[in-house]
Amino acid sequence: MTTKTAPKTAKGNFFEDFKVGQELVHATPRTVTDGDVALYTALTGSRFVVQSSAAFARSAGLKGAPVDDLLTFHVVFGKTVPDVSLNAVANLGYAQGRFHKLVAPGTTLSTVSTVIGLKENSNKETGTVYVRSTGRDDLGDLVLDYCRWVMVRKRDKASPAPEAVVPELAPVVTPDFLTVPAGLDLSSFDTALSGSPHLWDDYAVGEKIDHVDGMTIEEAEHMMATRLYQNTARVHFNQFTEKDGRFGRRLMYGGHIISLARALSFNGLGNAVFVAAINGGRHAAPTFAGDTVFAWSEVKDKAEIEGRKDVGALRIRTLATKNLPCADFPESGENVVLDFDYWVLIPRR
Repeated sequence: MTTKTAPKTAKGNFFEDFKVGQELVHATPRTVTDGDVALYTALTGSRFVVQSSAAFARSAGLKGAPVDDLLTFHVVFGKTVPDVSLNAVANLGYAQGRFHKLVAPGTTLSTVSTVIGLKENSNKETGTVYVRSTGRDDLGDLVLDYCRWVMVRKRDKASPAPEAVVPELAPVVTPDFLTVPAGLDLSSFDTALSGSPHLWDDYAVGEKIDHVDGMTIEEAEHMMATRLYQNTARVHFNQFTEKDGRFGRRLMYGGHIISLARALSFNGLGNAVFVAAINGGRHAAPTFAGDTVFAWSEVKDKAEIEGRKDVGALRIRTLATKNLPCADFPESGENVVLDFDYWVLIPRR
């Protein structure tokens, strides 16, 4: 006699499985190591000085070189994928992201998400799921929180749609909610070592910066990045399933494009050493292996930090393109792949 047992493998949540208010405690906590930091540098080429040099970080009042803010973001994000976006068609956007505490190598990160909105799409084959995710360290301290929305497949097109709930998300994190890392002192910031002479005072609202350089994405690099973040979304790493998808091939993880754009922005924003907040982000078009990524930025706003004369904030809008240099600052078209709005912290004179 054959005994039927419950399946022991997980196929991920489909749109019908989500409920507004639902809390998702994500497996598995992840300890970020020096090896992860080195691999992130190898994959992105990021060279911001505080994250690159332990000696420079100590001269700025820190205990050592912290983990790059976006590496922290990707690790926290990656924890959410098996529960939120394993069956995703695409990640659609971000809002209300704040970095609360720097992460040092050796820190263990864990993530919890809350479903804050649901809306079935008109094709009845997919729906948009809105979540707020929080990352904490092994002390229980809040490191990062952000909202995102993702298009998820339905298990059954005929299944009834939940009542639509679309959360109201603030378009911008206001400067008074930005966190300056504990102990940070940029009053003696060495611009010769940082690679750029330009500080907060030198940037003007409305200024546009062509970051000039391009970076071609190889398939192996993207696969390694996806695995580094333990991002298991099939749309990124499973060609067997994606050969029958919309594009017939794997999509690059949009977060990897964000990291490449941030790394490219060093040429023009070399002293923007910390990402303090994510105001919003949109993956405007897909990116594939073989594409060359370029980027340009606009200074959207400037803000002083209360009680600080050594550090200020710039609100930056960075657009990334594929196979299109940015000398003419393109804002739309099929070659624009990312529109990312965020706050950075940068030393003042």
